[in-house]
Amino acid sequence: MTPLTDSATPTSASTTFELRFTSTPRGARLARRLTSYCLDSWGHPYGSEVNETAALVVAELAANAVTHGRVPGRDAQLQLLRADGRLRIEVTDTRGERRPAIEPGAADAADAETGRGLLIVEALAETWGVTPRTGGPGKTVWAVLSVARPGGVGGTGGPS
Repeated sequence: MTPLTDSATPTSASTTFELRFTSTPRGARLARRLTSYCLDSWGHPYGSEVNETAALVVAELAANAVTHGRVPGRDAQLQLLRADGRLRIEVTDTRGERRPAIEPGAADAADAETGRGLLIVEALAETWGVTPRTGGPGKTVWAVLSVARPGGVGGTGGPS
C-alpha cells in the first residue's frame, strides 16, 4: 500500500493514494474500505455523500476487476487522485482482452443479480472510460467524480 500523500503541504489541492490488491473478493472489499478511510482522512467523513459515492464506485470497479479481469497470481491496482474539485478513481487489472461494456438490456431484467455495476458507475460519475494498461497487459477502468474540497461547496456528480 502506498501511503496517503499530500503534495507540498497539508492544504494542497492535489492528493493521491495507490493500493495493489489481490484479485479476489477480499481484495475488492479492502479496496472499497481503504477508499472510504482515505477520503475520511482527506476531510470527506464516513457517511458523507462524497465518501459513500466514491466507495460505491470503487466497489463496482474492483468487483468487475476481480470477476472479469482476474488473472491468477496477478494483483489489481487502485489509484485515487484528488485535484481541482475532482476525484479520479482508477482500477487496473491485467486481463486486456476483456474490455468492459454496458450490456444492452442489463437493467431490464428485474430478477438479474449481476450486470448493473457499470450502469451504477455511469449514473454516479461525471465521466468514465477504459484505457489500455501502461507497461503490460491489461486495462484501467476509470471514473471521475466531482467533489468539493472539505468544507467547500460541491457534490459527487451523481443525481440530485
